[in-house]
Amino acid sequence: MSSIGAQIGSAPGSADGRADVELRLPADSAYASVLRTTTAGLAARMDFPIDDIEDLRIAVGEASAMVLPEARPGSDLTCRFYLRPTELVVWIGVEVDEDVQPDQDSFAWQVLTTLATTASAESSDGVFAISVSMESGLPGAEI
Repeated sequence: MSSIGAQIGSAPGSADGRADVELRLPADSAYASVLRTTTAGLAARMDFPIDDIEDLRIAVGEASAMVLPEARPGSDLTCRFYLRPTELVVWIGVEVDEDVQPDQDSFAWQVLTTLATTASAESSDGVFAISVSMESGLPGAEI
């Protein structure tokens, strides 16, 4: 099993591409709750309002639901968190056998793009990833 840590580029604005937090789980929907809980915990640590935390939890859940069915059997789901003073960027990726594009007309994609500040998908070099960001609704919120 190869590592997807070095295969996809860095988050926008990240000088060295290194995530502040990286979580690697089996690519199985049974572990999605761990990802949602970690996301909520980090957003809470950043003093995000409760509504933004819940929106981000749901968005990350939808993103993982979109990438997990595409995962190569026996591979991992990798999630990277980039913490900025008023924004949390979450990158969720899985190893795939061929390039995949999300169905941007699907209900899951509509929910994701409605709840997150930004959302994007990429598929290259055997990795399918969705990145979501949420800006804090509180002025002056910092890590």
